[in-house]
Amino acid sequence: MKADPSASIIGCMDPAPESDFYIPATVPMRLRRNLKHDDTFAVVDSHGDIGASAGCSDGIFHADTRYLSYFEFLLNGRQLLLLDSNVRDDNSVLTVDLTNPDIYFGSKLVLHKDVLHVTRTLFLWRGTAYQRFGVQNHDGLPVSLRLSFSFGGDFADIFEVRGIRRQRRGVATARVVDEKKVVLSYEGLDGRVRASTLTFDPPPTELNSSVASYAIDLARGERLSLFATVSCDGRGREPPAPFFRGLVSAARVTKDATADVATVETSNDLFNQILCRSTADLRMLITETAQGPYPYAGIPWYSTTFGRDGVITAIQMLWCDPSIARGVLKRLAAYQARDFDSISDAEPGKILHEMRSGEMAILREVPFGLYYGSVDSTPLFVMLAGLYFERTGDSDTIMELWPRIVAALAWIDGPGDADRDGFVEYHRQTDQGLANQGWKDSHDAVFHSDGQLAKGPIALAEVQGYVFMAKQLAARMARRLGNQALGDALDRQASELAARFEEAFWCPEIGTYALALDGAKKQCKVRTSNAGQVLFTGVASRVRAAAVTECLMRPSLFSGWGVRTLSQEERRYNPMSYHNGSVWPHDNAIIALGFGRYGAQRSVERVFKGMFEAATYMDIGRLPELFCGFQRRRGRGPTLYPVACAPQAWASATPFALLQASLGLSFNPEMNEIRLINPRLPSFLDEVILRHLRLGASSLDLAIGRHDEEVSLRVLRREGQLRVSAIHT
Repeated sequence: MKADPSASIIGCMDPAPESDFYIPATVPMRLRRNLKHDDTFAVVDSHGDIGASAGCSDGIFHADTRYLSYFEFLLNGRQLLLLDSNVRDDNSVLTVDLTNPDIYFGSKLVLHKDVLHVTRTLFLWRGTAYQRFGVQNHDGLPVSLRLSFSFGGDFADIFEVRGIRRQRRGVATARVVDEKKVVLSYEGLDGRVRASTLTFDPPPTELNSSVASYAIDLARGERLSLFATVSCDGRGREPPAPFFRGLVSAARVTKDATADVATVETSNDLFNQILCRSTADLRMLITETAQGPYPYAGIPWYSTTFGRDGVITAIQMLWCDPSIARGVLKRLAAYQARDFDSISDAEPGKILHEMRSGEMAILREVPFGLYYGSVDSTPLFVMLAGLYFERTGDSDTIMELWPRIVAALAWIDGPGDADRDGFVEYHRQTDQGLANQGWKDSHDAVFHSDGQLAKGPIALAEVQGYVFMAKQLAARMARRLGNQALGDALDRQASELAARFEEAFWCPEIGTYALALDGAKKQCKVRTSNAGQVLFTGVASRVRAAAVTECLMRPSLFSGWGVRTLSQEERRYNPMSYHNGSVWPHDNAIIALGFGRYGAQRSVERVFKGMFEAATYMDIGRLPELFCGFQRRRGRGPTLYPVACAPQAWASATPFALLQASLGLSFNPEMNEIRLINPRLPSFLDEVILRHLRLGASSLDLAIGRHDEEVSLRVLRREGQLRVSAIHT
């Protein structure tokens, strides 16, 4: 579930019930640092502490459970002063520099501030959180002090952390195992025992079930190191790897993961930093699953497999790293629904929306163990398979996936179109499921021009575009695999869908496509960004694509930073809402790819420039899941959304997709050719160098230079017979 709807009621309209899975924002959001390795992630404050300051998302999480909810480092019972706090460029390590405050005994100052320097280092590796505390005395005299670690674990399910209250919970215990080890455990209602093993080295002076403390005497200039580890789910039965060995291993794996990926270097240092941050965030979010690498959606709320997010992230990154697409396709194929199940909205052939492994999912207190309530994941899966094939020519993978692709197409024409009107619709099967099942899945995201919520089954505009593109790409795959008759049938179906779509969804009154058709086939005549995603799929005619582009780039939809999800002219517009007026980077990337498809390169540049300039205002150059849709004002940055995930996979992939849209990058494995269609560089980039750009067994380095509105191409290195061409249409 990924809904975080606005709860506002507009005018005298009937209020919609708040979603059961709403993410509340009840306290001021403060700076947080995130780390992740595979199925474990950490959210800590700027000191590296957990739960010591306001912020309900703090913790060390593993497999959708918070294994450590409190960990605070104190000096003589006081929090230390923060000097600096930074995550390494590759996201592998958090380093925090601290110093002591003034320490009094009664009214007497016994330790001046800034005498001690503490370097706190934190990283995750194989289900264990490692910490080192390096302490040095910079005073001219010896000092005596007490360092303590207070800790606790609530073993809250991720949905509890998000705000859902449970009637009953399991039993939590804590016990001291030996002089340096404590085990926090929880026996859940699902019968599973989850445990966190805390190990301190050297052994503390005192240790109980919630505090480890050290009485320390430091000579002038003396240094010492303290180590603490938190191992999740039984990993404490064997000692974790030594701190420095684990640190080297984690860094090596991070480096190896990018060895065969195309890289980008530009003439703009700020944009280079944004690209580096995006690359590091994606590498952190990518988890090695049994089926291959999969980009988990985002931290903290969505650190798991999401179908839609994984596919869109893979599409955005396909030009530079096709391995992500292969991993996504294989994992989603492995979990494709085989049977009907109303609680999970499963139907044969349907592609996963979300999977969870926490206690509440196992008990079906939430329906998201394996949940299929997504109307677009299935056509997106077929789209990704086709785009991957066109990018790589990897027929072995496509042949392996072909039965799953055929099953997905059968769902599109079968359960996905229950009323057989030629459009794919959604309608949840139980009240537990998501009310809205497109990418805008807030409860109030689909409505009519008067603000009244649409009643289902609902056919979304962009979903019909996804189906159109999926069938076109499936037709090409079928022919390449020797099934000419199926290819012809799919092409015919795509053409018929395009004609039906134009007739049913075009709204001359608003100059763009309707957001959706409701259950009575009545248009939701609302100006939204969804029409931009329609352009990405190619289902729109050229004349109407031009009208949609003009509509999206008006000030009512284009904020100056990006295209809003909803126009200012609409009844439910709220720039601070989740889906009704905010700006989503990934949405803008897809829209820009759509503009590029229809040759609207000036609009591509405006979106690209707005997103780049928004990122320069963000903490460490990281584009978040979304930000508020307020109009851009001179001298002010964009307004942040309070509970947005950062990092978020498809937001991190956005700069790469925008660059592809600008350059018009496409690949032809049969001709062993890379093409740039209507290439153009935005004004903030004079040169772009693409290194290790691969196609099959060949690769090259390519420099693209800007000359006003023209570009030049220069091959810097070539391996194999790979060709490059620029095409102007």
